[in-house]
Amino acid sequence: MSSAGKGGTRYFTPSEVAAHNCAEDLWVSFLGYVYDLTPLAKEHVGSPLLQPIVAVAGTDISHWFDETTQDLRKFVDPVTGLELPYTPHGRFVHVPPPCPTTSWATDFGIPWWKDTSRRIGRLSKRTRLIKVTNMLSSQSQTIEVCNEETLQQIESRYLEYNSHSQSYTWKHLGNVLDMGKTLGENGIEELSEEFYKLSIDQYEFVPEIQVYFNDDLTAP
Repeated sequence: MSSAGKGGTRYFTPSEVAAHNCAEDLWVSFLGYVYDLTPLAKEHVGSPLLQPIVAVAGTDISHWFDETTQDLRKFVDPVTGLELPYTPHGRFVHVPPPCPTTSWATDFGIPWWKDTSRRIGRLSKRTRLIKVTNMLSSQSQTIEVCNEETLQQIESRYLEYNSHSQSYTWKHLGNVLDMGKTLGENGIEELSEEFYKLSIDQYEFVPEIQVYFNDDLTAP
Protein backbone atom coordinates (compact mmCIF):
# COMPACT_ATOMS: atom_id res chain seq x y z
CA MET A 1 0.00 0.00 0.00
CA SER A 2 1.49 3.32 -1.06
CA SER A 3 0.88 6.61 0.64
CA ALA A 4 0.80 10.28 -0.21
CA GLY A 5 4.03 12.04 0.66
CA LYS A 6 4.87 15.68 0.93
CA GLY A 7 2.69 17.88 -1.26
CA GLY A 8 0.25 15.01 -1.76
CA THR A 9 2.66 12.98 -3.88
CA ARG A 10 2.16 9.22 -3.68
CA TYR A 11 5.27 7.06 -3.51
CA PHE A 12 5.58 3.40 -4.42
CA THR A 13 8.29 0.87 -3.73
CA PRO A 14 9.55 -1.27 -6.64
CA SER A 15 7.99 -4.32 -4.97
CA GLU A 16 4.60 -2.61 -4.96
CA VAL A 17 4.88 -1.95 -8.69
CA ALA A 18 6.05 -5.52 -9.28
CA ALA A 19 2.81 -6.87 -7.77
CA HIS A 20 0.83 -5.47 -10.73
CA ASN A 21 2.32 -7.70 -13.40
CA CYS A 22 -0.44 -8.96 -15.71
CA ALA A 23 -2.77 -7.61 -18.39
CA GLU A 24 -5.66 -7.47 -15.91
CA ASP A 25 -3.62 -5.40 -13.46
CA LEU A 26 -0.78 -3.66 -15.28
CA TRP A 27 1.57 -1.10 -13.81
CA VAL A 28 4.95 0.05 -15.07
CA SER A 29 7.41 2.69 -13.92
CA PHE A 30 9.68 4.90 -15.97
CA LEU A 31 11.63 8.11 -15.53
CA GLY A 32 10.69 8.25 -11.86
CA TYR A 33 6.93 7.84 -12.21
CA VAL A 34 4.48 4.96 -11.82
CA TYR A 35 1.77 4.45 -14.44
CA ASP A 36 -1.39 2.35 -14.27
CA LEU A 37 -1.85 0.93 -17.77
CA THR A 38 -4.70 -1.43 -16.86
CA PRO A 39 -7.28 0.68 -18.77
CA LEU A 40 -4.95 0.69 -21.80
CA ALA A 41 -4.70 -3.10 -21.62
CA LYS A 42 -8.48 -3.45 -21.46
CA GLU A 43 -8.88 -1.14 -24.45
CA HIS A 44 -6.44 -3.17 -26.57
CA VAL A 45 -7.13 -6.66 -25.23
CA GLY A 46 -6.11 -9.31 -27.76
CA SER A 47 -3.97 -6.92 -29.82
CA PRO A 48 -0.44 -8.11 -30.64
CA LEU A 49 0.66 -4.50 -30.07
CA LEU A 50 -0.17 -4.95 -26.39
CA GLN A 51 2.12 -7.93 -25.87
CA PRO A 52 5.44 -5.99 -25.52
CA ILE A 53 3.81 -3.93 -22.77
CA VAL A 54 2.34 -6.93 -20.94
CA ALA A 55 5.76 -8.59 -21.10
CA VAL A 56 7.25 -5.80 -18.95
CA ALA A 57 4.30 -5.40 -16.58
CA GLY A 58 5.43 -4.62 -13.04
CA THR A 59 8.92 -3.49 -14.06
CA ASP A 60 10.81 -0.27 -14.67
CA ILE A 61 11.10 0.56 -18.38
CA SER A 62 13.11 3.77 -18.17
CA HIS A 63 15.54 2.30 -20.71
CA TRP A 64 12.80 2.67 -23.34
CA PHE A 65 12.95 6.45 -23.05
CA ASP A 66 15.24 9.42 -23.59
CA GLU A 67 15.60 11.31 -20.31
CA THR A 68 16.05 14.63 -22.13
CA THR A 69 13.06 14.47 -24.48
CA GLN A 70 10.90 12.27 -22.19
CA ASP A 71 9.96 10.43 -25.38
CA LEU A 72 10.80 7.02 -26.82
CA ARG A 73 14.40 6.49 -27.79
CA LYS A 74 15.05 6.85 -31.53
CA PHE A 75 17.36 5.22 -34.05
CA VAL A 76 18.11 5.76 -37.73
CA ASP A 77 16.96 2.89 -39.91
CA PRO A 78 19.98 1.85 -42.02
CA VAL A 79 17.75 0.96 -45.00
CA THR A 80 15.36 3.91 -45.19
CA GLY A 81 17.48 6.50 -43.37
CA LEU A 82 14.39 7.45 -41.35
CA GLU A 83 14.50 8.21 -37.64
CA LEU A 84 12.18 5.71 -35.94
CA PRO A 85 11.20 4.77 -32.38
CA TYR A 86 13.59 2.18 -30.95
CA THR A 87 11.45 -0.83 -30.04
CA PRO A 88 13.74 -3.89 -29.98
CA HIS A 89 11.02 -6.02 -28.37
CA GLY A 90 8.48 -5.20 -31.07
CA ARG A 91 6.22 -2.29 -31.96
CA PHE A 92 3.62 -1.57 -29.30
CA VAL A 93 0.46 0.46 -28.79
CA HIS A 94 0.65 4.06 -30.11
CA VAL A 95 3.93 3.49 -31.94
CA PRO A 96 3.48 4.16 -35.68
CA PRO A 97 4.45 1.51 -38.23
CA PRO A 98 7.79 2.04 -39.99
CA CYS A 99 5.99 2.65 -43.29
CA PRO A 100 2.75 4.59 -43.91
CA THR A 101 -0.36 2.41 -43.89
CA THR A 102 -4.09 3.09 -43.98
CA SER A 103 -4.69 0.44 -41.32
CA TRP A 104 -3.07 2.50 -38.58
CA ALA A 105 -5.37 4.96 -36.81
CA THR A 106 -3.78 8.25 -35.83
CA ASP A 107 -6.69 9.63 -33.79
CA PHE A 108 -5.85 7.87 -30.53
CA GLY A 109 -5.04 11.11 -28.71
CA ILE A 110 -1.98 11.37 -26.49
CA PRO A 111 0.45 8.39 -26.57
CA TRP A 112 0.19 6.46 -23.32
CA TRP A 113 3.75 7.32 -22.26
CA LYS A 114 2.99 11.06 -22.56
CA ASP A 115 -0.43 10.85 -20.90
CA THR A 116 0.18 12.20 -17.40
CA SER A 117 -3.38 11.24 -16.37
CA ARG A 118 -2.12 7.65 -16.26
CA ARG A 119 0.45 8.56 -13.59
CA ILE A 120 -0.53 7.37 -10.15
CA GLY A 121 2.56 8.46 -8.26
CA ARG A 122 6.32 8.42 -8.12
CA LEU A 123 8.73 5.53 -7.81
CA SER A 124 10.78 5.81 -4.65
CA LYS A 125 14.44 6.52 -5.31
CA ARG A 126 15.33 4.54 -2.24
CA THR A 127 13.46 2.33 0.19
CA ARG A 128 14.34 1.04 3.64
CA LEU A 129 13.05 -1.30 6.31
CA ILE A 130 11.75 -0.25 9.70
CA LYS A 131 10.35 -2.28 12.57
CA VAL A 132 7.24 -0.90 14.25
CA THR A 133 6.51 -2.29 17.71
CA ASN A 134 3.15 -1.80 19.39
CA MET A 135 4.05 -1.32 23.04
CA LEU A 136 0.49 -2.17 24.10
CA SER A 137 0.37 -5.59 22.42
CA SER A 138 4.15 -6.19 22.09
CA GLN A 139 3.61 -7.12 18.42
CA SER A 140 6.18 -6.03 15.84
CA GLN A 141 6.00 -5.66 12.07
CA THR A 142 8.87 -5.01 9.69
CA ILE A 143 7.71 -2.70 6.89
CA GLU A 144 9.37 -1.53 3.69
CA VAL A 145 8.88 2.22 3.32
CA CYS A 146 9.97 4.99 0.98
CA ASN A 147 12.64 7.42 2.16
CA GLU A 148 10.59 10.30 0.73
CA GLU A 149 7.58 9.57 2.93
CA THR A 150 6.75 11.40 6.13
CA LEU A 151 5.95 9.47 9.28
CA GLN A 152 2.30 10.32 8.70
CA GLN A 153 2.38 8.53 5.36
CA ILE A 154 4.34 5.63 6.85
CA GLU A 155 1.62 5.42 9.47
CA SER A 156 -0.89 4.81 6.67
CA ARG A 157 1.12 1.74 5.68
CA TYR A 158 1.00 0.55 9.27
CA LEU A 159 -2.83 0.74 9.23
CA GLU A 160 -2.74 -2.70 7.63
CA TYR A 161 -1.50 -4.07 10.96
CA ASN A 162 -3.17 -1.65 13.37
CA SER A 163 -6.36 0.04 12.21
CA HIS A 164 -6.25 2.32 15.28
CA SER A 165 -2.69 3.51 14.75
CA GLN A 166 -3.79 7.14 14.68
CA SER A 167 -4.51 6.77 18.41
CA TYR A 168 -0.85 6.03 19.07
CA THR A 169 2.20 8.22 19.66
CA TRP A 170 5.30 7.23 17.70
CA LYS A 171 8.71 7.26 19.38
CA HIS A 172 12.29 6.31 18.57
CA LEU A 173 14.85 5.86 21.36
CA GLY A 174 12.39 7.52 23.71
CA ASN A 175 11.92 10.63 21.57
CA VAL A 176 8.52 11.58 20.19
CA LEU A 177 8.67 11.70 16.40
CA ASP A 178 7.39 14.55 14.23
CA MET A 179 4.80 12.88 12.00
CA GLY A 180 5.12 15.64 9.42
CA LYS A 181 8.79 14.81 8.79
CA THR A 182 10.60 11.95 7.10
CA LEU A 183 12.60 9.33 8.96
CA GLY A 184 15.82 11.13 8.03
CA GLU A 185 14.46 14.48 9.18
CA ASN A 186 13.60 12.81 12.48
CA GLY A 187 17.22 11.73 12.87
CA ILE A 188 16.65 8.09 11.92
CA GLU A 189 19.44 7.83 9.38
CA GLU A 190 19.60 5.34 6.52
CA LEU A 191 22.90 3.49 7.00
CA SER A 192 22.75 0.65 4.46
CA GLU A 193 25.72 2.00 2.47
CA GLU A 194 27.84 2.24 5.60
CA PHE A 195 26.82 -1.30 6.61
CA TYR A 196 27.76 -2.53 3.13
CA LYS A 197 31.21 -0.94 3.36
CA LEU A 198 31.73 -2.58 6.74
CA SER A 199 30.36 -5.96 5.55
CA ILE A 200 27.57 -5.74 8.11
CA ASP A 201 24.20 -7.32 7.35
CA GLN A 202 21.84 -4.34 7.26
CA TYR A 203 18.87 -6.58 8.05
CA GLU A 204 20.34 -7.24 11.47
CA PHE A 205 20.11 -3.51 12.29
CA VAL A 206 16.62 -2.43 11.26
CA PRO A 207 15.67 0.72 13.20
CA GLU A 208 12.79 0.22 15.60
CA ILE A 209 9.93 2.63 16.18
CA GLN A 210 7.78 2.14 19.25
CA VAL A 211 4.13 3.16 19.14
CA TYR A 212 2.36 3.91 22.42
CA PHE A 213 -1.38 3.96 22.86
CA ASN A 214 -2.27 7.49 23.88
CA ASP A 215 -3.91 6.36 27.11
CA ASP A 216 -0.68 4.69 28.19
CA LEU A 217 2.37 6.74 27.29
CA THR A 218 4.60 4.98 29.78
CA ALA A 219 8.23 5.86 29.08
CA PRO A 220 10.41 2.91 28.03
